[in-house]
Amino acid sequence: MTRTRSHGLLAVSTLLAFAAMSWPAMAQNYPTRSITMVVPFPPGGPSDVVARIMADGMSKALGQSIVIENLGGAGGTIGTARVATAEPDGYTLLGASMGSHVSAPALFPNLRYDSTKDFEPIGLTSNAPAAVVARKDFPAKDFKEFVAVLKKDGASVKQAHGGIGSSSHMACLLLTAELGVHPTLVAYRGTGPALNDVIGGHVDFFCEQVVSVQGAIKGGTVKGMVVSGNNRSPALADVPSAKEVGVPGFQINIWSAIFAPKGTPKPVVARLSEALNATLNDPAVAKRLHELGGTVPPASNRGPDFLARQLTADIASWNPILKAANGKTN
Repeated sequence: MTRTRSHGLLAVSTLLAFAAMSWPAMAQNYPTRSITMVVPFPPGGPSDVVARIMADGMSKALGQSIVIENLGGAGGTIGTARVATAEPDGYTLLGASMGSHVSAPALFPNLRYDSTKDFEPIGLTSNAPAAVVARKDFPAKDFKEFVAVLKKDGASVKQAHGGIGSSSHMACLLLTAELGVHPTLVAYRGTGPALNDVIGGHVDFFCEQVVSVQGAIKGGTVKGMVVSGNNRSPALADVPSAKEVGVPGFQINIWSAIFAPKGTPKPVVARLSEALNATLNDPAVAKRLHELGGTVPPASNRGPDFLARQLTADIASWNPILKAANGKTN
């Protein structure tokens, strides 16, 4: 009996040792098949646009295709929760947003994942300010008149957003709380459907990353009212900044990032981070993001460690702001 038990323990020890030795070896060959990157929003939104740019570059660096899978709903939390429970083998990634990882913990009391504990950070992919856009026939020619309409008409003004906790919801919460206005919120399954209804005139205004709305502003299908922050966006030189129009509290720079499920082997995380870094170093990628109104993270702001620190800091700083803003707009 003792001998059998000893043999059993030896077998378990051998298996554990083999597993510990096999991951570095596997990582050297990783990836051996295509990778799925889940974008927790419908096609056309900022997370989707940036994820596709990154997937294309990383596919070249890794020698395997990265397939985008859009799984929208609940402000990005459905797709994010799916990745949190996926096999941690490096073949399922998350094209995450600041909304899914920073605002969702503040706004969803029963969130099915912990954004700081259930994922392995790979790295930041881009960041961009938010722009406020209104339907093209909205009765305001500039931001001052836009605010006057919001204060006069109140709840009869309809504000679209891409789901509770999404970056579009997050940005407009800050704006409307800063202005002290209370529009009627209309939820959609993502940025694409929300923007389409602004363009169609079914809702009045929307707040989202410049990456997603600059084309519609330049095309004249919506009106650009203001861009968050102290400076104008190079992609929207004709749209004033929040500082210019006297709303200095409208400060938000929305990032996108890539995560893997918790437990993904460190050599695989390192391989993915290297591929992402190579993509961000590509001048064509930087040019494309710049044209869209986004920016490539500088070298000092890349990699898993920086993203982990950024996430923790942002949750700490945004949590009270979002909860307070959400209470004022409910």
